[in-house]
Amino acid sequence: MPRTPEENERIRRAAREKILQAATELFIEKGFHSASIDDVAKRADISKGLLYNYFKGKEELLAAMVDLRIEEVLEVMQAAAAKETPAEQLRHIVEGALDNVREQPEVFRFYLNLFTCPRQDEVVAKHGNRLLGAYAEQFEAQCEMFEKLGAPDPRKRSLHFSSTLQGIMLMYTNYPSGFPLDDMKAQTIEEFCGNRNLQPDGS
Repeated sequence: MPRTPEENERIRRAAREKILQAATELFIEKGFHSASIDDVAKRADISKGLLYNYFKGKEELLAAMVDLRIEEVLEVMQAAAAKETPAEQLRHIVEGALDNVREQPEVFRFYLNLFTCPRQDEVVAKHGNRLLGAYAEQFEAQCEMFEKLGAPDPRKRSLHFSSTLQGIMLMYTNYPSGFPLDDMKAQTIEEFCGNRNLQPDGS
């Protein structure tokens, strides 16, 4: 019995996800340039010819991975925007970011590497810049949240907030066994989601 269009689409989507998962694992383990299409095909347990039916090459794989990461950032911001108060919105961002790094510390480090790669590495830098654009949108949304909370300088407060979150995430990926992530989460929520935003120095 021939497959339905819906079943074909499900199979196609599952194969694409399997390939992207394999590419993510290998790019994290070996680096984008050191991993090969052969490596990805073997990890995904498919032929290289079939892989090329879904992706033209490594850069297209990287582009798809960055697309997914951008979607994740947008989903977090949309979910935060649905909260009733700016304090609840900021809390959602904190909890989402720190829960995510607990679950996938290597993924965080991989995308951080996209931002810090040499500018001469045009392929990686191009996609890193795309992701930076999504984070820039998040930053602007945070500025609005801090403005509603009454921060004297919402942009400086948003910068402090983002820097704190990124620093915690980086520290956790380096020292996961001894890092008090839950304590840091609670402290960050206490510092940024309440009346401390009303202090004259915005700290």
